[in-house]
Amino acid sequence: MFHREGHKIILITLFIVVGFIFIIDEFVFIEWLRTTLMIACVIFLLLILQFFRNPKRHTQQNEQQVLAPVDGKVVVIEEVEEPEYFKDKRLQVSIFMSPVNVHVTRYPIGGEVVYNKYHPGKYLVAWHPKSSEENERTTVVVKAKNFGEVLYRQIAGALAKRIVNYAKLNQTVMQGADSGFIKFGSRVDVFLPINTQLKVNLNDKVRGGETVIAEHS
Repeated sequence: MFHREGHKIILITLFIVVGFIFIIDEFVFIEWLRTTLMIACVIFLLLILQFFRNPKRHTQQNEQQVLAPVDGKVVVIEEVEEPEYFKDKRLQVSIFMSPVNVHVTRYPIGGEVVYNKYHPGKYLVAWHPKSSEENERTTVVVKAKNFGEVLYRQIAGALAKRIVNYAKLNQTVMQGADSGFIKFGSRVDVFLPINTQLKVNLNDKVRGGETVIAEHS
């Protein structure tokens, strides 16, 4: 299954690749070069397909837990001052997605969307310390009955030029449901209450919609 954000790109890429293969077959007469170019075209198509894949996830709904919003590696766990919405100290968990990770964003917790804002910005590499404040990004806050408010922030990376965010203000959302997509490299920051019990460590690999990153203490 492929994500809806990739349907147009996949179709265009398919036409381009097929066109190049016909041109290569017609005008390149050196056997090894023709074979190499054709293989390169197929590999390019496969890379596009794997980037936009949208595998089904088996989310266990739990109001006491926060799930990873994306696939990737935990690169930051620290207590920070969150300046945009909470304006107080929070636990930040940041997950970095490489180009080979699934780039679907999922709601880390179910509840009501109480804040939703898009910020244009730069395209620093996603692991840069200032990318959370200076890069193109979206900030969404979901309020759960038992857990309270959880903020997650989609952050564009050096390659990402478009963030897709499906969250709408006052909307009721389901934990693990599709909340957006970040195209070509990125990171997601999650801001949790200070008293949250973390369930992940630095460099852990997580799966969006399945891995528990925190529990209500």
